[in-house]
Amino acid sequence: MSKKSLFIVIEGLDGAGKTTASELLEKKLKKKFKIKRSYEPNNDMVGGMYIRSVLTKKIKQFSHRTLALSFAANRLDHRDRLINPWLERVGDRAIICDRYYLSSLVYQSKDGFGFKEVLKLNEEARKPDVIFFLNVSNEVCYQRMKGRNQAKELFEENLEEDRKKFFKAIQYLRRWNRDNIVEIDASGTPEETVQQMLDWLNS
Repeated sequence: MSKKSLFIVIEGLDGAGKTTASELLEKKLKKKFKIKRSYEPNNDMVGGMYIRSVLTKKIKQFSHRTLALSFAANRLDHRDRLINPWLERVGDRAIICDRYYLSSLVYQSKDGFGFKEVLKLNEEARKPDVIFFLNVSNEVCYQRMKGRNQAKELFEENLEEDRKKFFKAIQYLRRWNRDNIVEIDASGTPEETVQQMLDWLNS
Protein backbone atom coordinates (compact mmCIF):
# COMPACT_ATOMS: atom_id res chain seq x y z
CA MET A 1 0.00 0.00 0.00
CA SER A 2 2.53 2.57 -1.15
CA LYS A 3 0.00 4.73 -3.02
CA LYS A 4 -0.77 8.23 -1.76
CA SER A 5 -4.45 7.69 -2.51
CA LEU A 6 -6.58 4.57 -2.64
CA PHE A 7 -10.11 4.23 -4.01
CA ILE A 8 -11.71 1.01 -2.76
CA VAL A 9 -15.16 -0.19 -3.77
CA ILE A 10 -17.00 -3.00 -1.97
CA GLU A 11 -19.67 -4.79 -3.99
CA GLY A 12 -21.93 -7.79 -3.52
CA LEU A 13 -25.46 -9.05 -3.26
CA ASP A 14 -27.83 -7.46 -0.76
CA GLY A 15 -27.03 -9.05 2.58
CA ALA A 16 -23.43 -9.89 1.63
CA GLY A 17 -22.08 -7.76 4.48
CA LYS A 18 -20.76 -4.76 2.55
CA THR A 19 -21.49 -2.12 5.20
CA THR A 20 -20.08 -4.19 8.06
CA ALA A 21 -16.97 -4.96 6.02
CA SER A 22 -16.43 -1.31 5.08
CA GLU A 23 -16.71 -0.23 8.73
CA LEU A 24 -14.14 -2.79 9.84
CA LEU A 25 -11.82 -2.11 6.89
CA GLU A 26 -11.88 1.58 7.79
CA LYS A 27 -10.66 0.77 11.31
CA LYS A 28 -7.88 -1.44 9.96
CA LEU A 29 -6.61 1.16 7.46
CA LYS A 30 -6.72 4.18 9.78
CA LYS A 31 -3.06 3.81 10.73
CA LYS A 32 -1.95 4.27 7.12
CA PHE A 33 -4.61 6.51 5.58
CA LYS A 34 -7.03 9.29 6.34
CA ILE A 35 -10.26 7.47 5.52
CA LYS A 36 -13.62 8.55 4.20
CA ARG A 37 -16.45 6.05 3.84
CA SER A 38 -19.20 6.66 1.30
CA TYR A 39 -21.90 4.80 -0.59
CA GLU A 40 -23.95 4.81 -3.78
CA PRO A 41 -26.52 5.87 -4.60
CA ASN A 42 -25.59 8.86 -2.44
CA ASN A 43 -28.60 10.67 -1.02
CA ASP A 44 -26.75 14.00 -0.88
CA MET A 45 -25.82 14.02 -4.57
CA VAL A 46 -27.90 14.97 -7.62
CA GLY A 47 -30.90 12.68 -8.13
CA GLY A 48 -30.31 10.95 -4.82
CA MET A 49 -33.81 11.37 -3.44
CA TYR A 50 -35.41 10.25 -6.73
CA ILE A 51 -33.29 7.09 -6.77
CA ARG A 52 -34.03 6.35 -3.13
CA SER A 53 -37.76 6.80 -3.77
CA VAL A 54 -37.60 4.29 -6.63
CA LEU A 55 -35.63 1.78 -4.54
CA THR A 56 -38.07 2.05 -1.63
CA LYS A 57 -40.98 1.70 -4.09
CA LYS A 58 -42.46 5.11 -3.32
CA ILE A 59 -42.11 5.82 -7.04
CA LYS A 60 -43.55 2.90 -8.99
CA GLN A 61 -43.63 4.26 -12.54
CA PHE A 62 -40.15 4.70 -14.00
CA SER A 63 -38.05 3.55 -16.94
CA HIS A 64 -34.80 1.66 -16.44
CA ARG A 65 -33.07 4.11 -18.78
CA THR A 66 -34.16 7.05 -16.62
CA LEU A 67 -33.02 5.23 -13.50
CA ALA A 68 -29.66 4.38 -15.09
CA LEU A 69 -29.17 8.03 -16.11
CA SER A 70 -30.01 9.11 -12.56
CA PHE A 71 -27.44 6.71 -11.09
CA ALA A 72 -24.81 7.92 -13.56
CA ALA A 73 -25.48 11.58 -12.73
CA ASN A 74 -25.43 10.78 -9.02
CA ARG A 75 -22.07 9.05 -9.51
CA LEU A 76 -20.49 11.95 -11.39
CA ASP A 77 -21.66 14.42 -8.77
CA HIS A 78 -20.26 12.06 -6.14
CA ARG A 79 -16.95 12.08 -8.03
CA ASP A 80 -16.83 15.85 -8.39
CA ARG A 81 -17.88 16.86 -4.89
CA LEU A 82 -16.54 14.07 -2.70
CA ILE A 83 -14.30 11.41 -4.27
CA ASN A 84 -11.85 13.54 -6.26
CA PRO A 85 -11.53 16.41 -3.75
CA TRP A 86 -10.80 13.95 -0.93
CA LEU A 87 -8.29 11.80 -2.82
CA GLU A 88 -6.47 14.76 -4.34
CA ARG A 89 -5.69 16.51 -1.06
CA VAL A 90 -2.24 16.30 0.50
CA GLY A 91 -1.42 13.16 2.48
CA ASP A 92 -2.21 9.46 2.25
CA ARG A 93 -5.96 9.24 1.76
CA ALA A 94 -8.47 6.50 0.99
CA ILE A 95 -12.14 6.22 0.17
CA ILE A 96 -14.14 3.06 0.84
CA CYS A 97 -17.34 3.12 -1.21
CA ASP A 98 -20.30 0.78 -0.73
CA ARG A 99 -21.43 -0.04 -4.32
CA TYR A 100 -20.35 1.62 -7.57
CA TYR A 101 -20.81 1.08 -11.32
CA LEU A 102 -20.64 -2.74 -11.10
CA SER A 103 -24.01 -2.54 -9.34
CA SER A 104 -25.33 -0.29 -12.11
CA LEU A 105 -24.49 -2.91 -14.73
CA VAL A 106 -26.33 -5.53 -12.70
CA TYR A 107 -29.41 -3.57 -11.66
CA GLN A 108 -29.92 -1.03 -14.46
CA SER A 109 -29.34 -3.28 -17.48
CA LYS A 110 -32.35 -4.80 -19.20
CA ASP A 111 -33.22 -6.27 -22.60
CA GLY A 112 -32.38 -3.60 -25.16
CA PHE A 113 -30.31 -1.66 -22.64
CA GLY A 114 -27.37 -3.88 -21.77
CA PHE A 115 -23.99 -3.69 -20.07
CA LYS A 116 -22.48 -1.71 -22.95
CA GLU A 117 -25.12 1.03 -22.73
CA VAL A 118 -24.93 1.27 -18.94
CA LEU A 119 -21.12 1.40 -18.96
CA LYS A 120 -21.25 4.14 -21.63
CA LEU A 121 -23.27 6.30 -19.23
CA ASN A 122 -20.55 5.80 -16.62
CA GLU A 123 -17.49 6.30 -18.83
CA GLU A 124 -16.50 9.48 -16.95
CA ALA A 125 -16.67 7.84 -13.52
CA ARG A 126 -13.38 7.56 -11.63
CA LYS A 127 -12.05 4.02 -11.88
CA PRO A 128 -11.48 2.34 -8.50
CA ASP A 129 -8.05 1.01 -7.61
CA VAL A 130 -9.78 -2.20 -6.59
CA ILE A 131 -13.32 -3.55 -6.46
CA PHE A 132 -13.82 -6.20 -3.79
CA PHE A 133 -16.77 -8.47 -4.63
CA LEU A 134 -18.11 -10.17 -1.50
CA ASN A 135 -19.24 -13.62 -2.57
CA VAL A 136 -21.63 -15.32 -0.18
CA SER A 137 -24.49 -17.81 -0.63
CA ASN A 138 -28.05 -16.68 -1.27
CA GLU A 139 -29.14 -18.42 1.95
CA VAL A 140 -26.71 -16.42 4.07
CA CYS A 141 -27.73 -13.17 2.33
CA TYR A 142 -31.43 -13.79 2.99
CA GLN A 143 -30.67 -14.64 6.62
CA ARG A 144 -28.67 -11.45 7.08
CA MET A 145 -31.38 -9.35 5.45
CA LYS A 146 -33.96 -10.78 7.85
CA GLY A 147 -31.92 -9.33 10.70
CA ARG A 148 -32.27 -5.80 9.34
CA ASN A 149 -35.95 -5.55 10.32
CA GLN A 150 -36.76 -3.35 7.32
CA ALA A 151 -38.77 -3.70 4.12
CA LYS A 152 -37.09 -5.15 1.05
CA GLU A 153 -36.01 -2.63 -1.55
CA LEU A 154 -36.69 -2.86 -5.27
CA PHE A 155 -33.76 -5.08 -6.24
CA GLU A 156 -33.74 -7.43 -3.23
CA GLU A 157 -36.30 -9.92 -4.53
CA ASN A 158 -34.35 -12.44 -6.66
CA LEU A 159 -30.81 -13.01 -5.44
CA GLU A 160 -30.14 -15.98 -7.73
CA GLU A 161 -30.82 -13.90 -10.83
CA ASP A 162 -28.76 -11.04 -9.38
CA ARG A 163 -25.85 -13.41 -8.65
CA LYS A 164 -25.73 -14.60 -12.27
CA LYS A 165 -25.76 -11.00 -13.51
CA PHE A 166 -23.00 -10.00 -11.09
CA PHE A 167 -20.64 -12.65 -12.42
CA LYS A 168 -21.47 -11.76 -16.02
CA ALA A 169 -20.92 -8.07 -15.25
CA ILE A 170 -17.61 -8.83 -13.51
CA GLN A 171 -16.37 -10.66 -16.59
CA TYR A 172 -17.55 -7.79 -18.79
CA LEU A 173 -15.79 -5.11 -16.73
CA ARG A 174 -12.58 -7.11 -16.55
CA ARG A 175 -12.53 -7.55 -20.30
CA TRP A 176 -13.80 -4.23 -21.60
CA ASN A 177 -12.98 -1.76 -18.83
CA ARG A 178 -9.86 -3.44 -17.40
CA ASP A 179 -11.26 -3.18 -13.88
CA ASN A 180 -9.36 -4.76 -11.02
CA ILE A 181 -12.04 -6.95 -9.39
CA VAL A 182 -11.09 -9.28 -6.53
CA GLU A 183 -13.49 -11.94 -5.30
CA ILE A 184 -13.69 -12.29 -1.52
CA ASP A 185 -15.22 -15.26 0.34
CA ALA A 186 -17.57 -13.43 2.71
CA SER A 187 -19.26 -16.49 4.19
CA GLY A 188 -17.23 -16.31 7.41
CA THR A 189 -16.91 -13.63 10.07
CA PRO A 190 -16.47 -9.94 9.17
CA GLU A 191 -12.90 -10.20 10.50
CA GLU A 192 -12.14 -13.08 8.12
CA THR A 193 -13.70 -11.18 5.22
CA VAL A 194 -11.69 -8.03 5.85
CA GLN A 195 -8.46 -9.96 6.42
CA GLN A 196 -8.69 -11.22 2.84
CA MET A 197 -8.94 -7.62 1.63
CA LEU A 198 -5.95 -6.60 3.74
CA ASP A 199 -3.94 -9.56 2.46
CA TRP A 200 -4.60 -8.42 -1.10
CA LEU A 201 -3.84 -4.76 -0.35
CA ASN A 202 -0.55 -5.73 1.30
CA SER A 203 0.52 -8.14 -1.43
